[in-house]
Amino acid sequence: MIVEYLRYTIDPARQAAFIADYTAAAEPLMTSPHAVSFDMCQCAEEPSEFILRIEWTSAEDHLRGFRGSAPFKAFFAHIKPYLKDIQEMRHYERLVSA
Repeated sequence: MIVEYLRYTIDPARQAAFIADYTAAAEPLMTSPHAVSFDMCQCAEEPSEFILRIEWTSAEDHLRGFRGSAPFKAFFAHIKPYLKDIQEMRHYERLVSA
């Protein structure tokens, strides 16, 4: 399993739409057999900062399996307006879990 973290900076005027669009995008995302879980957090100290966490079966499954699928097309339609707002998008391997 691999964890993808995406860090966004979203101005206050667009935050409600951003949250609504990612809420809608979660539906096609979670239909993929490659997506294990998804969550979004908003920073308490800096409300314009958001972190999205997606667990994938593997990085290859995410990059090759999901991105070439019909669920990706539906997912991407919701999140496309926010691509320029991404500050970081990386895969991380889990080392410790409780």
